Amino acid sequence: MKVMSAIESCRTAALGGHVSRCEDCQHTIIAYNSCRNRHCPKCQGAASRTWMEEREAELLPVPYFHVVLTLPAAIGDIAYTNKAVIYDLLFKASAETMLTIAADPKHLGAKIAITAVLHTWGSAMTHHPHVHMIVPGGGLSPDGRRWIATRPNFFLPVLVLSKLFRRMMLQKLAAAHEAGKLQFFGEHAHLADEKAFAAFLAPLKKTRWFVYSKRPFAGPKAVLAYLSRYTHRVAVSNSRLIAADETSVTFKVKDYRIEGPGRYKTMTLATGEFIRRFLIHVLPKGLHRIRHYGLLASTAKTEMVAKVRELLVVPATEPDADEDVATEHVQHCPCCGGRMHIIETFAPGTQPSHCSSAPVGALRIDTS
Repeated sequence: MKVMSAIESCRTAALGGHVSRCEDCQHTIIAYNSCRNRHCPKCQGAASRTWMEEREAELLPVPYFHVVLTLPAAIGDIAYTNKAVIYDLLFKASAETMLTIAADPKHLGAKIAITAVLHTWGSAMTHHPHVHMIVPGGGLSPDGRRWIATRPNFFLPVLVLSKLFRRMMLQKLAAAHEAGKLQFFGEHAHLADEKAFAAFLAPLKKTRWFVYSKRPFAGPKAVLAYLSRYTHRVAVSNSRLIAADETSVTFKVKDYRIEGPGRYKTMTLATGEFIRRFLIHVLPKGLHRIRHYGLLASTAKTEMVAKVRELLVVPATEPDADEDVATEHVQHCPCCGGRMHIIETFAPGTQPSHCSSAPVGALRIDTS
């Protein structure tokens, strides 16, 4: 309810805002405040740009790989009523799998850096928990004296990753069940019994779990552009919406089983079903959907990145001379380019006394 209320109020008078006027042509714009909710499609653009700028100093001049680790549908079903626990286990099992295989001398023999992002949806907004990982193509040697690069166009063997990921996740699920951390309802209520849960997990030990490794990116800058699209994505973006009325919503979907232009299709859902699917993906309060592991773990990130850059002979990033100088954010007039000044602020739930001279469709401006 809090998420829906925030999204409905975003960039409306319900959240207040301010009025700006051009000092040259007197053009006037009403700017409504944004809700800044992490599930709001309209608010993630600015958050994504800010996050991307902060990550730029951590980029390394090496190939980057994209690895995806996905939970089987059976576990996804029980994750829906155990989001905080199982999503956290998914992060931990994924990271431990990657770090363990990478540290093995038979594979890479190095400590790697990982940026992990949780997604819980498929293209049609069905529940599909998986983790996207962006990993530099190499790692720091155990003695910390050299950078060990991966083979060209190859990171780690996906079959080996899949088997270890499966074992680690199933072990963590069994431990969580034994500790009484999981809850079961409806058709899954019987899984509260220890033997029933063990029988539920047994078939999953014999199936192949999906781990996918994509080819390296074109370069570090491409990594940032890609990451910024993934890190702050929500279940459905405004750009995918085609039509909506009181009874239905039509939006674009992607069929991953089809290659080429034919994979892009449209889907129409009843309005209530569309909202239900969107709300499936609201995350528990306090759950971090972006996490860093290995060389990027927060406790030693600055030191580790500096050491790797030194080994790769990358000059240290010089701070901007004006970095610490507070500067006013200047808004320019869309009509003449003149400087805009705030002439009024108005509280949430009230209307401004000044009128806008902008077209109606241009009134809602993100002021986050």
